[in-house]
Amino acid sequence: MDFLEANGRRIAYRKTEGTGPGVVFLGGFKSDMEGTKAVFLEDWAKREGRAFLRFDYSGHGSSSEDFTDGCIGEWAQDAIAVLDELTEGPQVLVGSSMGGWMSLLCARARPDRVAGLVGIAAAPDFTEDSMWMGFSDSQKDEMARTGRVELPSEYDDGPYVITQKLIEDGREQLVLRSPLDLPFPVRLLHGTADVDVVMDVPLRIVEHVTCDDLRLTFVKGADHRFSDDACLQMIADAVKEVSV
Repeated sequence: MDFLEANGRRIAYRKTEGTGPGVVFLGGFKSDMEGTKAVFLEDWAKREGRAFLRFDYSGHGSSSEDFTDGCIGEWAQDAIAVLDELTEGPQVLVGSSMGGWMSLLCARARPDRVAGLVGIAAAPDFTEDSMWMGFSDSQKDEMARTGRVELPSEYDDGPYVITQKLIEDGREQLVLRSPLDLPFPVRLLHGTADVDVVMDVPLRIVEHVTCDDLRLTFVKGADHRFSDDACLQMIADAVKEVSV
């Protein structure tokens, strides 16, 4: 494991040398680079001789900072710094859940550095459309009083702490409210049994963006993890498709 110093933060990463276009994996909310999809893609890239990079946003995994101090904009800065400092030439961005939002923010900031994009249960704008809009009046009152709300999670030992900073900063990073041009191939993969990111979300992405080569695939019965053997193979196939 290596570390990149960027924006006053220490970003942990693992890099595999190989041919281009390289592949960069962007993980989800409160996840890290040791997840099933990231490790699978790294192994796949090694077999294919492809350059590959996985990393932890600040406040995630082995990177510096506390999770509750972070926000979408800072995590996007981490991702852009990784793209700028650790890769060369156009890259295929593979974004899982929140990583799908990160991928779109990277694409908006560095369109010339993106060869293609694969979104897995992509969740752009989720702090506003899922979290804030899903809060009860009492939760919004709690946020106003304390600056935070705790949400239960099936993926972690404790609850998600959602801060006022996360919500307010998220509003500055929304990508589905203004024109978004994606001048490269895009593949969106989504499970019909995903209870965390509903099927309306990828449909909104398809309707919103400008893209000449975009395909959305729904996988019946797949959940938000999208990490059984068949789903993992679909991810690898999608990376190949957008790399042509």
